[in-house]
Parts: sequence; structure tokens; C-alpha cells
Amino acid sequence: MKTTLDLPDDLLMEAKSLAVRRRTTLKAIVESALRREIRPSAELENPDPEKYELGPFSILRIKKVPGAPEMTLERIRAIQDEIDDEDMQKALYPHRS
Repeated sequence: MKTTLDLPDDLLMEAKSLAVRRRTTLKAIVESALRREIRPSAELENPDPEKYELGPFSILRIKKVPGAPEMTLERIRAIQDEIDDEDMQKALYPHRS
């Protein structure tokens, strides 16, 4: 069945980018996200209960480690920037250790 969705531009771009990185389609990303959202929490599988827990709205999340800094959006972006910088260096200089 076909339908039309009105999404914010930034969300659509992120979804398309994710699809490219996963070598799949936007349709597959949206379908997977909807299935996860609709599935009853009792059906969700926790791959590692020592590392993960079911958070609000039955979304799987990493358990907080006592003494570890809180994971904020700013911290996540900083980590992603660091990973992106490392990947760029590896791409530019593949023979460096």
C-alpha cells in the first residue's frame, strides 16, 4: 500500500543517509522503525541484559554505568565528530598506524 508522509527535512535527510550507510532503502528504514515502534514490548529481545535495558516506550537503551558521565546529545555529537575525524584520517592516510 502506498501512502504519503510529511517529514521534517532534517529527519528525512538523516533517514536517507542511514539508508545509504546500511546499503538499504528509505522504505526499509521506515518499515523497520514502524515495526519496532508497533511491536509489543513483551516481544522485544534484549541481546545482552547486562548491558541493555528497556527504557521508556519500550526502547532498548544502554544501561548507565555507575560513575560514568551522563550521555548527553552534546557528548554523543562530540564522540561522533571524533569518530568522523578518525575515519577521515584513515581515508586520507591509509598507511599510517
